[in-house]
Amino acid sequence: MTRMAATRDGYGQALLDLADNEKVVVLEADLGKSTKSLHFRKAHPERTVSCGIGEQNMLLVGAGMAASGYIPFASTFAIFTERAFEQMRNGIARPNLAVHLCGSHGGTHTGTDGSSAQSIEDLAVFRTLPNV
Repeated sequence: MTRMAATRDGYGQALLDLADNEKVVVLEADLGKSTKSLHFRKAHPERTVSCGIGEQNMLLVGAGMAASGYIPFASTFAIFTERAFEQMRNGIARPNLAVHLCGSHGGTHTGTDGSSAQSIEDLAVFRTLPNV
């Protein structure tokens, strides 16, 4: 039987499902509780990097890890992914590195976070990049 759950709950579970692969690492931009990547962090703290409130740095750390053979999953709110567009463009997309960017809480309904947290452009912006 299928149960209804938030997509972020599915993301957190998927990270745990992928944890058998020692190359999988998780990068957090201070939102692990909200994106549910905290479940991976609790189970595998040695494979989790907290980048603080620094999406730009998080993506470039992910680029370095991908170039070194790791499989990074970078987690933050969708609205905050946009501030790291240049890093995604030049550090990940152009060299064709496999960094998995998870932007949760996208769309027009973000609960009590308000309209400034509504990310409706993120998918359109990132789809303009090669190799994404």
